[in-house]
Amino acid sequence: MNKNSLPWEGGCRCGGVRFKVSAPPLLTMACHCTGCQQMTGSAFSLSVAIPSEGFAVTKGEPVIGGLHGATRHYFCPHCMSWMFTRPEGMDWFVNVRATMLDDPGWFMPFIETWTSEKLAWATTPAIHSYAALPPLEAYEGLLKEYRQKAGSPAA
Repeated sequence: MNKNSLPWEGGCRCGGVRFKVSAPPLLTMACHCTGCQQMTGSAFSLSVAIPSEGFAVTKGEPVIGGLHGATRHYFCPHCMSWMFTRPEGMDWFVNVRATMLDDPGWFMPFIETWTSEKLAWATTPAIHSYAALPPLEAYEGLLKEYRQKAGSPAA
């Protein structure tokens, strides 16, 4: 997989669930919230926001895990890898866990969120940091800046 060409593929640790990404990412991020800390067993989660129409599960059937609320966290039913999230009220994108991509080596978070809950020693190279989530009015500018700085992979 090459960051500069689509499609990308990925899957869970055991290979029981696979997916394909056919649209360029909207944004990359690290989330420091305590929920992500607990679900990853780490200091933060890493994700790539993909337009919903550019994401498809190609093998297996992921199950909903996490808190089972309106925001749906999808896991492999066998190895329980947290693979992607469909945030409540934001059906236009899917947050794919960056480390579930077959080749996540290109990944770098552009923004980091929930720094108000981060572990004191946890740092990322993100360009923008937010104590919680960015204000809604900031997203248009963030998406544009990400496209300019990160470039767009070719389909």
